[in-house]
Amino acid sequence: QVQLVESGGGLVQAGGSLRLSCAASGRIFKVNAMGWYRQAPGKQRELVASIMSGMSTNYADSVQGRFTISRDNARNTVYLQMSSLKPDDTAVYYCNMNIWTLDGPNVNSWGQGTQVTVSS
Repeated sequence: QVQLVESGGGLVQAGGSLRLSCAASGRIFKVNAMGWYRQAPGKQRELVASIMSGMSTNYADSVQGRFTISRDNARNTVYLQMSSLKPDDTAVYYCNMNIWTLDGPNVNSWGQGTQVTVSS
């Protein structure tokens, strides 16, 4: 019904930058909140950043000032620009969207995850 496809992960040295993208497709009427989460080995999944349909944003304290979330509503796409990366940012990053579908139900959808590895 709805699919989220992520791209942009990879290996980067500490201090470097990466940009993640996540595009939604399917029977979409409107995308409400969009967000990025991450899960490091042995840790729980945590919210990294979120952006509402009105463009208000929220960031985890650990990434504030280094990461920027943005969205393109015409493309149903969310981005995460990551700068000044640290080894502690190493994790699998997942996008999440709250979507009103054309069929009526409101669904909470997840991307497949993309690995971000920051070397020291």
